[in-house]
Amino acid sequence: MTTQQLVSEIQKKKSFLCIGLDVDLNKIPAHLLQEEDPIFAFNKAIIDATHHLCVAYKPNTAFYEAYGIKGWKSLERTINYLNEKHPEIFTIADAKRGDIGNTSTMYAKAFFEDLAFDSVTVAPYMGKDSVEPFLAFEDKHTIMLALTSNQGAFDFQTKTVDGKELYKQVIETSKSWKNSQNLMYVVGATKAEYLADIRKIIPESFLLVPGVGAQGGSLEEVCKYGMTKDTIGLLINSSRGVIYASNESDFAEAAAAKAKELQQQMENILK
Repeated sequence: MTTQQLVSEIQKKKSFLCIGLDVDLNKIPAHLLQEEDPIFAFNKAIIDATHHLCVAYKPNTAFYEAYGIKGWKSLERTINYLNEKHPEIFTIADAKRGDIGNTSTMYAKAFFEDLAFDSVTVAPYMGKDSVEPFLAFEDKHTIMLALTSNQGAFDFQTKTVDGKELYKQVIETSKSWKNSQNLMYVVGATKAEYLADIRKIIPESFLLVPGVGAQGGSLEEVCKYGMTKDTIGLLINSSRGVIYASNESDFAEAAAAKAKELQQQMENILK
């Protein structure tokens, strides 16, 4: 999917909502555990109920890898269902990969070619030769961790090195990498006050923003400092706040209601 296709979908749906499909079998409705593939059954119901309200889905691969081969097959069924039924929706493999060049190339093939995701999250700690293999894929997007929403972000990311915070140096350096036009960046919603400085470095790049909702981030604050004029430039992720709105038989309807609430807030901001 190209960036323009994503922007068109945002404009059409008046939404820049991304729903995280982080499936924990201890949290899904009990009746689904009787299904042959409970994870896929849960995801399918969530997708069927919310696809018209969001522009992206983001499965966190850890929640599938934890269940071994069965979990990986559930992930495969989920992405195949999305690509078949809703090809207009942007898909994100939240895998946070990052390794030396040959290994990164294989990671990229796994998510871009075998599973056919539109994008994958990566950790840039090992530098450009760990990220550029992902960037080499045409019409695919690499979403680089820039400033995360967890408390440990302050351990390294905001430390000053040679007079500039490390996260700023990472973002600035990434602009020089080959095919950097394919980069997006993760910036946590709980770090909304940092967005103005980030936009000075990457004024037009898309930002994937987790942390709205369950982690306490403010949608209004994120949009105030992070939204771009022409492309919106934001994908706001909500995972637990949407998919676990209920753990009863009405879970899909409850998820749709929560997604609708977020979509309407976004529509009001876009006016």
